[in-house]
Amino acid sequence: MNGKRKGSAGERELLHLLQTHGIPAHRNLQQFVGGADNPDIGAEVCGLPLHIEVKRQERLRLSEAVAQAVHDANGHALPIVAHRSNRQPWLLTVRLEDVLQLLHESEMG
Repeated sequence: MNGKRKGSAGERELLHLLQTHGIPAHRNLQQFVGGADNPDIGAEVCGLPLHIEVKRQERLRLSEAVAQAVHDANGHALPIVAHRSNRQPWLLTVRLEDVLQLLHESEMG
């Protein structure tokens, strides 16, 4: 399977998992556009917008993927990298600073 097809299949797989668990998620309809405010998958949980970059690769450059998610989230959503390799479970990577801010905001609200 070529990289674009594998990536697209990964997006559909993750979207199905999120929706099966009741998370109102949607796939970006502007395929291969990328850029600010243009996630692979967008979702909202407890009023928090999520910007999810999906990586379905055997050799992931995680720091680059996180930098892409942060840049593309453009300060408007929580940047998340969802990633998995063959025969492995999905993993989510989120910056600690973002988690700490969320925890602080939940205490204040």
